[in-house]
Amino acid sequence: MTKRSPLSIEFCGIAFENPVMLSSSPVSNTAEMVGRAFDAGFGGVVYKSIGVDSVESIHPSPRMASYDYHDSQLTGLQNVEQLSDRPFKDNLADMKFLKRHWPGKVVIASLMGFSADQWRELAVASEDAGVDMLELNFSCPHMTVEGSGMEVSRVHTLVEQFTATVREAVKIPIMAKLTPNITDINEPAGYAKRGGADAISAVNTVAGLIGIDLDGFVPRPNVFGKGAAAGYSGPAIKPIGLRCVSQLAQNNDLGLPLSGIGGIETWVDVIEYMLCGATTVQITTGVIHYGYRIVEDILEGMTYFMKDHGLDSAGDIVGKAVPNIVGTDAFDLSRQGVSVYDLDRCIGCGQCYIVCQDAAGQCLTWDGQNRRPVMDEAKCLGCMICSFVCPVANPPLITYKEIKAKPRIIPPVSK
Repeated sequence: MTKRSPLSIEFCGIAFENPVMLSSSPVSNTAEMVGRAFDAGFGGVVYKSIGVDSVESIHPSPRMASYDYHDSQLTGLQNVEQLSDRPFKDNLADMKFLKRHWPGKVVIASLMGFSADQWRELAVASEDAGVDMLELNFSCPHMTVEGSGMEVSRVHTLVEQFTATVREAVKIPIMAKLTPNITDINEPAGYAKRGGADAISAVNTVAGLIGIDLDGFVPRPNVFGKGAAAGYSGPAIKPIGLRCVSQLAQNNDLGLPLSGIGGIETWVDVIEYMLCGATTVQITTGVIHYGYRIVEDILEGMTYFMKDHGLDSAGDIVGKAVPNIVGTDAFDLSRQGVSVYDLDRCIGCGQCYIVCQDAAGQCLTWDGQNRRPVMDEAKCLGCMICSFVCPVANPPLITYKEIKAKPRIIPPVSK
């Protein structure tokens, strides 16, 4: 009997050798590419979104731009990618090839139709090609055809209608991919469930502008003098993805398994998504930045994390943080704390003093002779912003301690 890997997990009744997948994007555009990702260790793929051949897909040029912050390259990525521009039959042949040559890997077809008939055609053809699941793309933020992409998630009845159309046409599991560019992601998720979805994936890219050229006044990517708000991805959107996944996980009326997407580059990111309720995760920008090889470090890190925490199965991680994610009204305000400084390791830069004076409780004064901050605990808010700017971070020079004190009450301003 083959020993079951501790990283294996079940999602929608399908066995994954590990929870890490390529997401539907440029990194999953051909069988050759996906095959190399499978060999590197990815457990599955959501193949690049396909449409019917009657819908012409021509990509803008350039189709991507990097958001660089100070000296950090590719902090985020903006793209104006469209559907796959490869012939429908070629994409189906590639997915069939992948299932034949990597039978232990999970292949999911990502679909985008523009009418009920197109959704039905795409679904049936993909099931006939032997894929394991379908992901319905209700979330691309820069599709310009009415009733497609993100606009479907915003018209909830279309989510239900298109999901139901696919559900009636196929027997394999269906996953609805939803946009974060909406007030409450649970609303379209509920309609997807009513339409017959078996799972939800979230989030797709966040609509944004990464910057404007200060000479030509054109947003990036600059497509021959014009730019547009389009899909923004990368580490900066991870907080949005975690929030949306945890909201879906907390929705007892939904009760569907989740696939987490958004800003995943490391094993820590994967674990955090799973703790927030995701059973599987999907990656694109991390691969664009580092290549398929990132999966090796991810799987190794997950293995050591599970061993350190006495977890026998990846499924034991899923949702463990959800009970601790509450509204701010549930905080225990009777307990307070203050910053603690290890002044023996202080380098005397003064950053903590500046930020405390300009943005916090003004609890620090400056000893210019010794070049050290002097703390007044009675004024400290425990906000910890001083620790965010301190350059001595490993281990942190500035930490936190609980104190026996009543909540600090700020007196009203006298008129």
